[in-house]
Amino acid sequence: MMRCKWCNLNNPKYIEYHDNEWGKPNFEDSYLFEMLVLESFQAGLSWECILNKREEFKKAFDNFDVNKICNYNDEKVQELLKNKKIIRNKLKIKATINNSKIFNSIRCEYGTFHNYLKTFTNNKIIYEIGNTTNQLSGEISKDLQRRGMKFVGSTIIYSYLQAIGVIYSHDKECFLYKKD
Repeated sequence: MMRCKWCNLNNPKYIEYHDNEWGKPNFEDSYLFEMLVLESFQAGLSWECILNKREEFKKAFDNFDVNKICNYNDEKVQELLKNKKIIRNKLKIKATINNSKIFNSIRCEYGTFHNYLKTFTNNKIIYEIGNTTNQLSGEISKDLQRRGMKFVGSTIIYSYLQAIGVIYSHDKECFLYKKD
């Protein structure tokens, strides 16, 4: 069975993620927040590295409970910095705490984070291959940065939109490829 060329066929986690999660619409706020955190940690690293540590991230970040993360203090930051099972980047950890507060404020403003995203997407799925950014990722990135989020550049947001199913990008050779 052919898969996207980026999928490491020697990594069962990667195959599972590719086949059953990546590009499939999932707009539950808890998932949207989890993926935002993971994508921000991916900056400068490979997605495979993050995916391999996903379960440890879940444990370390209280199952990505946005309300708990909003209340993390310096003691919790120090605990995370000592956790060798996750990416121990102080800027990314602090950004996660900061971004959780902004994520919650967006939910308060729009009802759900997905409702916020729909103001940019008109609730449509975009089918495209071979890009790392587009106008949509640029607009969302710019707005999130304006609101104060960190590690949400256009490339990260593009990957995020692919992960949550707003942008569908399976390679033409992939068994999951489809057009609109």
